[in-house]
Amino acid sequence: MGRRMLVEGAGFRVGWDPGGGEFMGLVGTMEWAVELTVEEWADFRRLAIELAQTMAAMAIELMDEEALSVELETDRIWMEAEGFPLRYGLRFMTQGGRGVEGAWLAEAVPGLLAAIAQMDVEASREDL
Repeated sequence: MGRRMLVEGAGFRVGWDPGGGEFMGLVGTMEWAVELTVEEWADFRRLAIELAQTMAAMAIELMDEEALSVELETDRIWMEAEGFPLRYGLRFMTQGGRGVEGAWLAEAVPGLLAAIAQMDVEASREDL
C-alpha cells in the first residue's frame, strides 16, 4: 500500500492518504481544505491537467491582453480556468451529494499543477 503524501506551497496544498477511508484526497490552501473521494480526486487531477493543456494551447491563438474562461466537468467535479493563457486562476465544485467549492489564485496555480504531477510520479513509484 502507498504512503501518505502532502505537498504545500504558496497558496495551495494537496494530499493523498491511501489509508484515509472514503476520503483519500485533499485539496485546498492554507486557509481551507476539503477531502475528496478517490473518484473525485481522479477527476480533479484529470480536469486540472486538461485545463492547463487547453490554456497553454490557447496562448498561440490569443493576443497578450485577451483573457478567457474554460470549463470542464464530470459527474463528480466541475472546474474552471479563468484569466490569461499563461496566468489564470482555478475554481472547482463537487457535484453530487455534498456541495464543496474552492479556488486558487493565479499565483498558486503553477505550484498546484506541479504538486499534482509530483504526487502522480510518487504514487507510480510506490506501485513498483
